[in-house]
Amino acid sequence: MKFSVQNILENQDYQLIPLEEGDFESLYKVASDPRVWEQHPNKDRYKREVFQNFFVGAMESKGAFKIVEKATGNVIGSSRYYDYNEDDNSIFVGYTFYGTESWGKGINPQIKKLMLDYIFRFVDKVNFHVGKDNMRSRTAMERLGAENTGEQKVAYFGEPSRTNIVYQIKKENWL
Repeated sequence: MKFSVQNILENQDYQLIPLEEGDFESLYKVASDPRVWEQHPNKDRYKREVFQNFFVGAMESKGAFKIVEKATGNVIGSSRYYDYNEDDNSIFVGYTFYGTESWGKGINPQIKKLMLDYIFRFVDKVNFHVGKDNMRSRTAMERLGAENTGEQKVAYFGEPSRTNIVYQIKKENWL
């Protein structure tokens, strides 16, 4: 990989800051609401010990961010780059979640735009794993213009395999 997936990315309202070990408590505060995970394949991530595993996976990915609202300084969620494929010149974006107070405010499209605008300088395709029954996230992918390329069993870090829909955006189709 000849690029960094851990640059600070920002727009007028939000910053994506590389995740650090000391961010666990502020991120868990957001993740501890069961509603955050109700459509996710792994519905018990609101539990501290389950989220701890998620956080370890985020740190080991070396591509995870905390999402910070600039006006308040509050951590409102997380996302990451992962599974770079040099042969296919592609990468995944995902493991994204936001606290419920951030829902319905147009934040996700802004965050995805920051991530996609940056990463498309280096790759030709960006893929996304979305839980098969996660209609909220599936709708968000379709609004971004991502194409449903089929189903795939995905084993999240330290968690059982679940059926996901794989979405893809190609560089030439990104706005």
